[in-house]
Amino acid sequence: MILPYLVRLVCLCFASFFVLNAMTALLVRVATKRAICFAESRRSSVAAHLVLALRLLPFVLATLFVVGLCVPSYLWLEPAATSEEVGLVCVFLGMLGGATWFIAIARTAHALISSFRHNRLCRLAGREAHVPGEASSVVLVENETPLLALSGVLNPRLLISRGVLRSLSAEELDAALRHERAHRASRDNAKRLLILLTPDILPFVRLHTALESQWARLAEWAADDQAAAGDSSRGVSLAAALVHVARMGSGPRLPLLSTSLLACDRDLSARVDRLLRAASEPIAAKPSRHRLRTTGFVVAGLFVAALLAPLALSSVHELLEILVR
Repeated sequence: MILPYLVRLVCLCFASFFVLNAMTALLVRVATKRAICFAESRRSSVAAHLVLALRLLPFVLATLFVVGLCVPSYLWLEPAATSEEVGLVCVFLGMLGGATWFIAIARTAHALISSFRHNRLCRLAGREAHVPGEASSVVLVENETPLLALSGVLNPRLLISRGVLRSLSAEELDAALRHERAHRASRDNAKRLLILLTPDILPFVRLHTALESQWARLAEWAADDQAAAGDSSRGVSLAAALVHVARMGSGPRLPLLSTSLLACDRDLSARVDRLLRAASEPIAAKPSRHRLRTTGFVVAGLFVAALLAPLALSSVHELLEILVR
């Protein structure tokens, strides 16, 4: 099959992405159990970052390869005037890669639309209000539904029902609000959006559900720890808030781009036990020396990559020639 110059580039990009993403995803799948065990031995916030990084690793590596190596090598070394036949295998892999991207984008768009509609309905059903301990206004829903959640990505809004506001004491409400503010500070809804945007290994095949569930659980633990901030009284208040909201019954179905106080209700007993055992530790600021060291490694890596760029682009172009046949 003979394809035009730019169409051939698009096909090679999707095919290369599909192959590298699939290979890396399978390796991540094999290492999932050990990686989760290793992450659980770390502080909850660090563990959540490690699991999220592992979940996004195939997508990041495949994207960097395509953008940083595949496209430049093709534009630099492939003559624009030549017509070259593309093998059916390359076309098939390119179609698979394009399908995984299309599904991921459609899934993300659907989640964004659902989040927007849900927030709009909550604003229509409730009203803007100020609650003690919260600087910004919240959307107060006038019903008894056990609702306390942070919804949205760019400007996440705190949603709270009249029933929850009435059921929690001042200390419990303060701890619950601290929990949701921790989700806002760590941009967990934006991370959920990024997970949705990562293409699957195959169309409609979710390979990393275990990692995604583990990240959601660790993100809740990290928010619990930041809400308690090493204060045992805050930990007890948050545990009591979790129990009180859970006893109110099942809450409303929330969109994917939201974090609820009881997001992982199956992990409720473990969360309460952690808080009552005062297992939380104060969140320490990262030393500036560590940031400088990381920046130095990044700059050095970019410098080495610039020196090796011609050799790398030539090697990648040879691989693309093999793939296109």
